[in-house]
Amino acid sequence: MNVTLARGLKPNVDRDVYFSFFMFTADLRPQDTRYTQTLITHLKALTDMGYAGFDVHIAARPATVDHKLELDGYIGLRKAFDQAGLRGARFTTNVGTTRTFDPTSPYEEQRAQALSYLKSRVDITRALGGGDTIMSGPFLYPYGVFPLTDDGEPLWSDDLQEWMKPRFHAARGVFEDLSEYAAAREVKLAIEPVKSWETPPPNMVSEVLDFLEGLEHPQGGVTIDTAQVLMESQGPSVFRNNIARAVRQNRLHYVHISAPDRGAVKDSWIPWDLVRSEVEPVYRGPYLIEVFNAIPPFVSSMRMARRRFWRPGEDAPVRGADSAYDVAKAALEELNTRVAA
Repeated sequence: MNVTLARGLKPNVDRDVYFSFFMFTADLRPQDTRYTQTLITHLKALTDMGYAGFDVHIAARPATVDHKLELDGYIGLRKAFDQAGLRGARFTTNVGTTRTFDPTSPYEEQRAQALSYLKSRVDITRALGGGDTIMSGPFLYPYGVFPLTDDGEPLWSDDLQEWMKPRFHAARGVFEDLSEYAAAREVKLAIEPVKSWETPPPNMVSEVLDFLEGLEHPQGGVTIDTAQVLMESQGPSVFRNNIARAVRQNRLHYVHISAPDRGAVKDSWIPWDLVRSEVEPVYRGPYLIEVFNAIPPFVSSMRMARRRFWRPGEDAPVRGADSAYDVAKAALEELNTRVAA
């Protein structure tokens, strides 16, 4: 379906536009019924603006937590959304692996544990988003886990690249099984490369595509994030080649529209010309507007110095400052204007 902007304005982008809940939270807390009502309030406000779907982070739990209990919580959350009149809303998920759930581990038992974890995230994605949905995020190598030598020194540059080779090789079996599992549940896997000062490789689109070329199953794909492309990229020509390569292999699964500072999209340093000329003609999925707000855990993990976009119903209003809803509405209008220009 096509989105419809507030006040009856027709969109220029002939596709669905989703909004990331990183504006509000990194944990949906499905067992917290009071917080569910807060989520519903946000979902309704954003739906009224014209957003067709939402990307939500599935927080990792300790290894002792039963994945089946986690899944049951999200099934109940989706039921609450439907009962609140949000049955038509679409959902994708953001998932990361961790030091505990590491598919690149040299230890078979730990890789098996990681596979079980990732399968549970596919199940949660299916429960929230139904069929034909997307699980995206840095779920190849554990996010933010930088390797150290025996002397406690970090590995960088050539040493880090060489260290990653056997890790990626070890993960192939996990991702073959995961891809088959996800395909049966109509969930696309979209690995997102993240900049090098946040996490070790894969940091670039080409590194994700290199890993995927080693897999036989076609379900795995890549997420293109405009912020990551600007901050960790080999340039426009390589970007064009990567887009063509991903499309040729049917692996361009998700596109995130995000500013380099992860703030407001309107009037930001987003490469709209490349989105319009290279992505728009060949991409058929939804665009995701992704804004990271100054909330835990992003304040510390992303070293945010800018002020928070105040969240209606959660934060005290700040006179003269943009609310989360103001930023979301302006971002949708900016996307429609820029891509259709």
